Amino acid sequence: MRLVPVDDAADPRLADYRDLTDVALRRVLEPEGGLYIAESAKVIGRALRAGHRPRSILVQEKWVPDVEGMLASDDDVEVFVVSAAIAEAVTGYAVHRGALAAMHRPPLPAVAEVVAGARLVLVLEDIVDHTNVGAAFRAAAGLGADAVLVSPRCADPLYRRSVRVSMGTVFQVPWTRLESFDQLHDAGMHVAALALADDAVALDEFSAHRPERVALLLGAEGDGLSRRALAAADTVVTIPMAGGVDSLNVAAASAVALWELRSR
Repeated sequence: MRLVPVDDAADPRLADYRDLTDVALRRVLEPEGGLYIAESAKVIGRALRAGHRPRSILVQEKWVPDVEGMLASDDDVEVFVVSAAIAEAVTGYAVHRGALAAMHRPPLPAVAEVVAGARLVLVLEDIVDHTNVGAAFRAAAGLGADAVLVSPRCADPLYRRSVRVSMGTVFQVPWTRLESFDQLHDAGMHVAALALADDAVALDEFSAHRPERVALLLGAEGDGLSRRALAAADTVVTIPMAGGVDSLNVAAASAVALWELRSR
């Protein structure tokens, strides 16, 4: 790696890190530029272990030893060393975790490749909140889901906040974009939609007789699953609730359902 001190927040070499609080800008820059931002040495380390390549790293001086330990053998990566004030001026917020990396996005694998041999797959349809996407990935990793599929309009799992909330597990769980629910049936998955419906089966009842391979569908905050998703479901499943509450936050619901459907 090459340490490059930078003392000007307007330096064009820091363009990848500028104005990270502007979600609209990130949506333009990341997909078209093939980049995403990993934040903190821990998350950057997980991304590197998953085989992802950094274009550059922005680090405060006191965190340089942590970065050196990860990139000692990579002389091609520029590591921009800045003060805390410069880091905040560039990104628009206080960078408490010390390091950011502009990472090249790996190509997304085919759905058939991701679900091959999978027994439990989490499918996220049109979830727009990056925090919920990251939390769902963390639940998937911790509770034994084999893969995660996200719809074309679902929030980006590699957006900075999604990665941070997931604690880097977006690099651990195989995932890709799902174009059609037919791809689930083509892969031999039983599609279970988590939703409120008159004919819904209670989660514990479904779990007691669960099919060998299950794709668990969860929908957007507020609106829930689309009609198209519900029409594609082999079974509609609901979590029995108490206290006059009819549903859980989508990330919490994913954790409950994945725990119940985990391999015993």
